[in-house]
Amino acid sequence: MSHSVVADETVVPEYDVLVIGAGFGGLRLLYELRGRGFSVRVLEAGSDVGGTWYWNRYPGARTDSEAWVYCFSFDEKLQQEWDWPARFPSQPEVHAYLRHVAERFDLRRDIELNTRVMAADYDEASNRWRVTTEDGRRLQCIFLVSATGNFSVPYDPPFPGRERFGGQIIHSQRWPHVPVSLAGKRVGVIGTGATAVQIIPEVAHTAAHLTVFQRTPTYVIPSRNHPLEAHQRAAIKANYDDIWKLCRRQVFAFPIERSGRKIDNVTQEEHQRILEAGWERGGFRFIFETLDDLTADAQSNAVAAEFVRNKIRTIVDDPATAELLCPKDHPIGAKRIPLGHHYYETYNRPNVELVSVRDNPIQEFTARGVRLADGTEHELDMLILALGFDAGTGALTNMGIRGRDGRCLDAEWASGARTYLGLAVEGYPNLFIMAGPHSPILNFPVLIEHKAQWIGRTLEHLRAQGKDRIEPRPGTMERWSERLTTLFNATLLPGAEAVGSYYVGANIPGKATGPLFYFGGAPKYFREIDAAADSGYEGFSIDSHAPTAEAAVAAPRRG
Repeated sequence: MSHSVVADETVVPEYDVLVIGAGFGGLRLLYELRGRGFSVRVLEAGSDVGGTWYWNRYPGARTDSEAWVYCFSFDEKLQQEWDWPARFPSQPEVHAYLRHVAERFDLRRDIELNTRVMAADYDEASNRWRVTTEDGRRLQCIFLVSATGNFSVPYDPPFPGRERFGGQIIHSQRWPHVPVSLAGKRVGVIGTGATAVQIIPEVAHTAAHLTVFQRTPTYVIPSRNHPLEAHQRAAIKANYDDIWKLCRRQVFAFPIERSGRKIDNVTQEEHQRILEAGWERGGFRFIFETLDDLTADAQSNAVAAEFVRNKIRTIVDDPATAELLCPKDHPIGAKRIPLGHHYYETYNRPNVELVSVRDNPIQEFTARGVRLADGTEHELDMLILALGFDAGTGALTNMGIRGRDGRCLDAEWASGARTYLGLAVEGYPNLFIMAGPHSPILNFPVLIEHKAQWIGRTLEHLRAQGKDRIEPRPGTMERWSERLTTLFNATLLPGAEAVGSYYVGANIPGKATGPLFYFGGAPKYFREIDAAADSGYEGFSIDSHAPTAEAAVAAPRRG
């Protein structure tokens, strides 16, 4: 770290790199860049590291990726010493892991907690990003990296009458740090997406009565979670090299081999047997270990979707409730597929009621509960809002980012996000994105490991060349958007907008819709961004702002 004097003669700390966010992405990038000799500071709004796994502490929160690949691969000793207790670990377990990583690698000394970024302004004259925090402090850097993740800004709709409700309202992403008592209470959960699917069974166990307000049903696959025995953990640790290789070549970065089967080369009887076996194995193996064309072929997808609907009809006792839970207007995978932990079984409990608000929407909150459009009032003591996130772009557009000539990222993205490679934005030199729009949606740690290495390699390349500024060339973002659209249209996702999928930004009223993520799969994405670097960064403009080596990133600086 060094210090600089800005225009008003205030001395501000300066770093090579400022990273916003101390979750998986921020911790991994800090380790990467520190190891390459850059001075780095991580700014985290929360009171501890963990990112998603710090903020989302609602009942039932756990991973949808298997534990042994929802972790870092950069250190052999780390993966050998850490023991995961279950196939799909809970929020406290993942948070404990990230705390352990921060402490084991002495990362905390370069992290500022309780530090929310309110503005980041690029100054072209000095080629510095000037960052302002919520408490008014200022810092500056040459390179700025957003590691805020895809799901850090919750959607919190302004329901009319909210201030009149006499009970407690809790947003799933802002669950209190203190225990919340549900016993004896009439609880309402609004939403049936991935978060709500985890919350609902937990609340049903203790609430006197649970009312679930559902707009769009989703396909929920059983997790088949189970404890990991010592011999299972030992086998995983002995095979980690092969496991990670498999992840990097699998489309969603899971340790799952292709089945070698498609709908055209199995009989109807074999097809049902294959789907049944996948259902029993649980997790995303139902999607990726059954038929290789399930997410790309309409007929294969339709058979799988009807299989899930029939499972719902078998599990749920009341036929009317079962039909309300059956998705019928979109392919399986058009919306995020949650893993369930006795989700459908919960609707057989006598204290659980499912209310469809698709054709009879919530009109307002009242002093006693929720009133629907037809005048029906549901009396409640507590409301839990689980309505998803402003995915991909929310954190970036709410951070006050201004680039060259004062251009505003939130204004420029009002008509849709624009990036190059999901990594950088023209007009915002030296700004990088770890996870956000136009990157793939997949097993997150595998993505951020690759991106951290890419960013580290890029900054080292600039340093070796005596350069200190990089941004996409004109036209590259338009070509990348065309690439995203081509990949999107090759899937079964084009109907996602009609069902409010966050894949296209359709879950947020007023948000521009279009392919928000890269749908070509992990291996293809990794090849594309690596090719951009291997070509000498031909899609980027690289130059040196500083007239002297002293002002450039010409040599490592230690924090």
